Amino acid sequence: MSAQAIPSSSPTSVGTDDPVLLERIENTIRFLAVDAVERAGIGHVGAPMALAAAAFELWDNHLRFDPQDPSWPLRDRFVLSNGHASMLQYSLLHLFGFDLGLEDIAQFRQLGSRTPGHPEYADTAGVELTTGPLGQGIAHAVGMALAGRMTASQFGGDAVEGADRDRPGQHFVYGIVGDGCLMEGVSSEAASFAGSHSLGNLIFIYDDNSITIDGGTEITFSESVPKRFEAYGWHVVDSVEGQDRAGFAKALEAGRQETHRPTLIILKTLIGRGAPNFEGRNKAHGGPLGADETKLAKQGLGWPTEGDLIVPDEVREYGAARAAAKHAERVASDVQFEAWRAANADSAARWDTARTRSMPADLVAKLVEGLDGTKNATRKHSATVLERLAELVPYMAGGSADLAGSAAPPIIKDVGIVGPGAGAGVDPFAGRNIHFGVREHAMGAIANGIALDGTFLAYCGTFLIFSDYMRPSIRLAALQKAKTLFIFTHDSIFLGEDGPTHQPIEQIDSLRVIPGLTVFRPADGVETAMAYAYYLLGAAGSLSGAEGSSQSAGPVLLSLTRQGLPGLERPASFEWTDVWKGAYIVSDPAEKAGVVLLATGSEVSLAVEAAAALAHDGLQARVVSMPSVELFLEQSDADQDAIVPDDGTPIVAIEAGRGETLRRFVGRRGLVIGMESFGASAPYEALAEHFGFTASQVAKRVKAHV
Repeated sequence: MSAQAIPSSSPTSVGTDDPVLLERIENTIRFLAVDAVERAGIGHVGAPMALAAAAFELWDNHLRFDPQDPSWPLRDRFVLSNGHASMLQYSLLHLFGFDLGLEDIAQFRQLGSRTPGHPEYADTAGVELTTGPLGQGIAHAVGMALAGRMTASQFGGDAVEGADRDRPGQHFVYGIVGDGCLMEGVSSEAASFAGSHSLGNLIFIYDDNSITIDGGTEITFSESVPKRFEAYGWHVVDSVEGQDRAGFAKALEAGRQETHRPTLIILKTLIGRGAPNFEGRNKAHGGPLGADETKLAKQGLGWPTEGDLIVPDEVREYGAARAAAKHAERVASDVQFEAWRAANADSAARWDTARTRSMPADLVAKLVEGLDGTKNATRKHSATVLERLAELVPYMAGGSADLAGSAAPPIIKDVGIVGPGAGAGVDPFAGRNIHFGVREHAMGAIANGIALDGTFLAYCGTFLIFSDYMRPSIRLAALQKAKTLFIFTHDSIFLGEDGPTHQPIEQIDSLRVIPGLTVFRPADGVETAMAYAYYLLGAAGSLSGAEGSSQSAGPVLLSLTRQGLPGLERPASFEWTDVWKGAYIVSDPAEKAGVVLLATGSEVSLAVEAAAALAHDGLQARVVSMPSVELFLEQSDADQDAIVPDDGTPIVAIEAGRGETLRRFVGRRGLVIGMESFGASAPYEALAEHFGFTASQVAKRVKAHV
């Protein structure tokens, strides 16, 4: 680290410098982790033992939070990217007075506990996001930092004298990251994005212990992490010894002073510190120490060997005092914040609108307007809706993985660009179009981080085939119930000439089976607009009754076409909200149907054509559009049977993909007209003919089946 003087100011009141008390606190953290893992018989003790000193320094003297209100909007964020070290975070939450008792720690990794094996968002007070899949924590944190910068620019207004941090977007995002996270590709994508977007409010501590599960990092990870991050455009502090609290404090201050670059502090730690036969070895990475080693570690550090989960009185008293001090700082901040609100009424009102997810009363009508009967690709209908939302919901932000030109999704006019693309002399955080670059995996995580920050609603997108690159981020969105909107286009073989490498076959099925993810495959402009409305009103908590299902609490995914589609003609009884029931009748014969054609997306209009051909041959068909399998399955049995009868009427499902998630509706011997192979490179009209997706071919197969 540079020898130049670094300011010693701290963003929060400074705690004790009593070395005896500090050692007691550190050992409390270490042995809460050791004992909890010992009780569970599984877990990770090495990182909590190594990081106790640095983590406590961060939380005590630098992190701004209120244990009585973990969701305080002006708080700093803390992300434990190496989530296997969860007992480190749980110990800190407990000591600083969050709603996490010793009885919770005693239930570490047990069914129904608030101390799961990896930190889980919404399960434990004070946990900002779910971490565990390595690399995802730092990637989500990049999204949180970006949201902070955008919030400061768009809602922060002017500071009240002497209280610059007591307004929106002035917080920092701190985190700890390990070797495993930095080996994962998603961390590279996210770090590159953070550097190129000058996220100076992001400060990460690299737990550089040179150990992986299988041995020393030299067996597979020999790059220079400092040089790598310097190349990304980060400010790197190389390095600080893990027990050097003063040096670490200076490094954190240096990170806060560096406003235009994210900071990585290289912290040299000893994994399993204090366990004589484990420290510095790969066996300290995972699993309990065992009774004998636990006793040796406690004896070596002067800790009681009788009993477990011990918090000495002086440690508990200190933690309570610091929790009270943190809350008092928040109370003082609230006074300054109200002064800011008075001086910045417009910014405050707009921020309130964003934070409360306020929506126009006529949102649905505004989104659907002019789209009924309009012929176009659903990706272009999506672009139309997004253009409208730029004005209707001015706190939506997002973009694509270098595919804006393909409306996947597009650049929205008149709302500016985020990052270096904003241009010279333009505030790089004043816009809402985000160029994620060709970084699909990180894009999903960054969008989740923006959503979890709580100010902006985040969307991101690319071609549906590349959802495979994003699956861990999509899954985490569902697990966290993050209100992220995933917009995927070019959703079938009908993208045409790019061929089978780009033509999704199994993707839509595989996405539908992710719990908590609502997938829409709309058939025209009305269904596309209503899919957006479902996402937005779900985010606002404004859906009620059957519409406000458990699905509405989580992320939403749109599967959109490249090719143009006709606008559907619907019966007079159709209501826009029928789309939110997951399926509805598009057309029905006057007499009882002899077959039901169940289709999604681009195949609904195909089913309408096939039904006309069948009627000409004397077979009457009902046509059902099913834009969302998940929402349909949430309807009552009676409501489902009214749309897709269970009375022996043959059901034929049509989807230009595998279609396996539709098989439950047709029965074991039913017919699914889908793809049995990969696609081919050709114009989409030729592909339709070749793979049997023309009206005459569908009608022929239906007649043969019936």
